[in-house]
Amino acid sequence: MSPMITSILFLNLATGTIITMSSFHWLLAWMGLELNTLAILPIISKSHHPRATEASTKYFLTQAAASALILFSSVVNAQATGQWSILQLEDPSAQTLLTMALAMKLGLAPAHFWLPEVLQGSSFKIGLIIITWQKLAPMTLLLLTWNQTSMITITMMGLLSVIIGGFGGLNQTQLRKIIAFSSISHLGWMATIITKSNKLALLNLIMYILISTPMMLSLLLASTKTTQDLTTMWMTSPMLTPLTMMTLLSLGGLPPLSGFMPKWLTLEELLTQNMAPLAIALAMSSLLSLLFYLRLSYSLSMTISPSPTKATSKWRLKPNTTALLLPTTLPPSILALPLTPLLKP
Repeated sequence: MSPMITSILFLNLATGTIITMSSFHWLLAWMGLELNTLAILPIISKSHHPRATEASTKYFLTQAAASALILFSSVVNAQATGQWSILQLEDPSAQTLLTMALAMKLGLAPAHFWLPEVLQGSSFKIGLIIITWQKLAPMTLLLLTWNQTSMITITMMGLLSVIIGGFGGLNQTQLRKIIAFSSISHLGWMATIITKSNKLALLNLIMYILISTPMMLSLLLASTKTTQDLTTMWMTSPMLTPLTMMTLLSLGGLPPLSGFMPKWLTLEELLTQNMAPLAIALAMSSLLSLLFYLRLSYSLSMTISPSPTKATSKWRLKPNTTALLLPTTLPPSILALPLTPLLKP
């Protein structure tokens, strides 16, 4: 693919998200989502590998179905109320359809099956776009309509996502599938708290993007695809290995790292609103995610791979531009916990 076509596709990708985020009309929001989906499909299948083609096909089918549901819910709401404003979703059936569509767009359980398969068929760069940038547009629609959807439905889907994300990642050795189930779990935290405090949901999304970006860039720089590949990461990147381990633990929410902050504030808000059983269920379910993060950290830092040579590290002959992004993205992903009093809504 030529650089000009690639730049046009990425421009359309950004434009579609911005159109959806800045629109108050359902047709404009749907148009932005469609533009976003059509732009990412050639990017996913750029390598022409059968797994990449399969991933782009699965992504197209699920996103097209979700977009059709969004358009159908907006038509039903317009027929019942006579207006197309996103902020006035009053018809109950339209609210249910929109909740289902946004859950499918985001990858919330029980509509989460496409996310691990699509991420497994994509490269780390494309996977980073899918779990970060592609979540902005549907999450914006969810933030705009959070007070017009069923609180019980969103909360139960969020709790189910945290549980499935924890259990699903336990039996995986492919890093991209582990990251996909981690994304499902974090989206569950956002969906659970969005009906209680939309500012906390936005804080969860921002911290998830800030932590996931350096983690994916670190794994891309070290060319690791499986858990077994992590055991040789210290040979190619001895300085990056402890930072990657801390980023993984931060993504799992281990104090005193940055990932603990959104979970801490979420549990505090749930306890303040007398939802102790839900807070306990979320905290216990997050231990499942922390278990496979600890397993990855153990493979990364405490396992010495057998080496046929006596050299302690391998030379890297090719300069990598990914390494330039890490110094700017790593500190927020690890050291942001002292900023909690400033960020607390």
